[in-house]
Amino acid sequence: MILLVVGADRVDAGKTTFSTGLLERTGAVGYKPRAGNDFWFDHDDCRRALADGRLYGKDAARLSAAASRGRAPERLNPVHRLWQPSPDGGSGLLGRSDREFVVDRIGRDPEDALFVRNATAEVPDAVADALPLADAVSIETVAEFNDLTEREYVPAFDRLADEIEDTDVAVVESYSDIARPLSSLDPAQVAAVAAVEPGRVRIYSGDRYCRACEIASSSPRDGAIEKRVPDVLDYLDPLERVRLPPLDKEQRDDPARIARAYANAYDAFLDAAGRV
Repeated sequence: MILLVVGADRVDAGKTTFSTGLLERTGAVGYKPRAGNDFWFDHDDCRRALADGRLYGKDAARLSAAASRGRAPERLNPVHRLWQPSPDGGSGLLGRSDREFVVDRIGRDPEDALFVRNATAEVPDAVADALPLADAVSIETVAEFNDLTEREYVPAFDRLADEIEDTDVAVVESYSDIARPLSSLDPAQVAAVAAVEPGRVRIYSGDRYCRACEIASSSPRDGAIEKRVPDVLDYLDPLERVRLPPLDKEQRDDPARIARAYANAYDAFLDAAGRV
């Protein structure tokens, strides 16, 4: 059974807080198929991972800790992207006007990851010194990136999807406001979907949500065609709307306290999943 958590707000929707409390409540296995952070805006998080010669973000780290299974963040997050601001503007390699991608990590083994370097961007010294970029795959064009996607990214996502589908209960957290973090997941196994935003969560049946994903309009982003959560939700009425109280940092850092604060939301979410 898959419990999908998506963000109805592109920035700071509260997905990871909701997901960590859900892991505490259910004892499920957590996954975040795609993640990213910014060398400037998330500098402390970047330096913490780079100090160990690794590349991961705080969301994956929080999910890993909440699950209490001794898994490294990379185990639940096969692809992580490091961004940086693009002060000179321009469209960038992947079509972003405000930032450029620097390095991707592909792989779930911290000791055997494949790194992909944007050859059109200047890699910060701290990143170049910490990661084995001499062995990285360098790309300069969208065509090269698309070819590499078929060879490396898609198989990594497919392997993760197979594992998730074999898991008794999996909590899968999407990224940004993307509706489906793994297109290869079997829609029939998505039991329920929680669309989180500041102050509330809207709950949907998995089958209807996945059907809406198929008919919603697409937008080009990160080198692929993806569906955004607000566009998908235009086609649906939620089963439930539940208020989420604001939490301070100490509460957000404690999955047990989140589970208590969001108990009503989790009750409704798990009730929706149980209808499958």
